[in-house]
Amino acid sequence: MIITKDKPFTNDEIEKLKEEFDVYIKTVIDLKRKICSAGSDRHFESEKILLEDGSKQSDVWGGGIDLETKTIDFNSFINIRPTDKNTSNEIQDASIREEYEKLTKFFFSGIL
Repeated sequence: MIITKDKPFTNDEIEKLKEEFDVYIKTVIDLKRKICSAGSDRHFESEKILLEDGSKQSDVWGGGIDLETKTIDFNSFINIRPTDKNTSNEIQDASIREEYEKLTKFFFSGIL
């Protein structure tokens, strides 16, 4: 189940987001608008939701959360964007990674 919102996810919502992978939640965040779309099977599904809602590609980044280790990662094929100086599936810019981590902790404050 994909849930997209600008407020922290509730514990009930987090349980629904876990349905796809159980111990891992894929996340896509618009860093400028501060909106998170989570729970997709593939990052591009959440990316599409955000872009159709008015997000700009350069503001949208993907990653996820390992629920067992409480580790945030910055890994997604949607991050490969040479025009934005990101040539890897990892978010390479330290300031973008920092903002992504900060927002992930906000959206998942109930578990992180």
